[in-house]
Amino acid sequence: MQNPIIVVSASIGAGHDGAASEITRRLRTSGFAVRRADFLELLPAGWGRALRQMYARQVTWFPRSWSWLLGAAGQPRAARSASWLSAEATRSSLLAVTGVNPAAVVSTYPLASQAIGRLRLAGRLHAPTFAVLTDPWVHPLCVAPGIDLHLAPNDEAAAVVREVHGRPVTTVAPVVSPEFRPAGDAAAARRRQGLPPDARLAVVVAGSWGVGDVEATVRDLLAGTDTVPVVLCGRNAALRSRLAATGRVIALGWVDDMPSMLRAADVVVQNAGGLTTLEALASGVPVISYRCLPGHGVANAAALERLGLVPWPRSRDALAAALEAQRPAAALARMAAAPEPAALIRSQLFPQAPEAVPA
Repeated sequence: MQNPIIVVSASIGAGHDGAASEITRRLRTSGFAVRRADFLELLPAGWGRALRQMYARQVTWFPRSWSWLLGAAGQPRAARSASWLSAEATRSSLLAVTGVNPAAVVSTYPLASQAIGRLRLAGRLHAPTFAVLTDPWVHPLCVAPGIDLHLAPNDEAAAVVREVHGRPVTTVAPVVSPEFRPAGDAAAARRRQGLPPDARLAVVVAGSWGVGDVEATVRDLLAGTDTVPVVLCGRNAALRSRLAATGRVIALGWVDDMPSMLRAADVVVQNAGGLTTLEALASGVPVISYRCLPGHGVANAAALERLGLVPWPRSRDALAAALEAQRPAAALARMAAAPEPAALIRSQLFPQAPEAVPA
């Protein structure tokens, strides 16, 4: 019987799980058996829920404290502490998951990568290990000693992993479902989503929890542009209620069919730079970073701007100008030309026959 590949993610936000789901789909399509694990569920009772709640509260109510925490976590001493804590907290549980003699272990969450790397260094995990970097910017905790290969989403991120941290890395194509593609009928997508057929639609995304200066972004769009804001509030029911009450905004909750939602958009305005940004770019929809979340949102916006993928206006007037200058993100073709992650993992496991699919 074929040994499975273990894919470890974390149900904190939606980006890490989204990347893990797509990696899992591709590996299974290649013929591998795959088992999924949620890092938060491997923690001692209550720890995962507390970590999830802490993150949600910070980015919702105290976003600048999240920026401070990310900065502090990037310092060497804090990074070592986080690595030790993640390994200690998950040693027995993670070993129980990986103790099935896996073909490989793939992580899409930084603390899971740290724990997996420590187990690998200690000789308690013998399978090849891979860490998928889900943001265009590289936080030090995303780079884990002991990981055999880091998979970076762009050449700039790969250079940081290689030159600053001295770890093995390669650039891979975005881990985005093939359902996100430029081809598609925008009119049909609007009908499917119940959106106006002729309006210029700016789809505003703020993660699964609908966090950040979303209402200020909407005010700037209404005051300075001719777009109709379509705000994806995620699970933030209070935000959705407040926006809907204005009568000037299309406020939606959790959206299951994101491919058609993005095909319906004229532009996407985002504040975090995560998975939805890559999905929009893969769909050929222009993206603008605006009023970004402190910490990872600002860092991702800066990286996307340097890469020439997404402009980052800092004022209402600059936002209006960016909307006028919007263009399909052809620069994404450079990223799509990189190796496909599942094929790369397969070639690492079967170097003599990289096209072979296990029986």
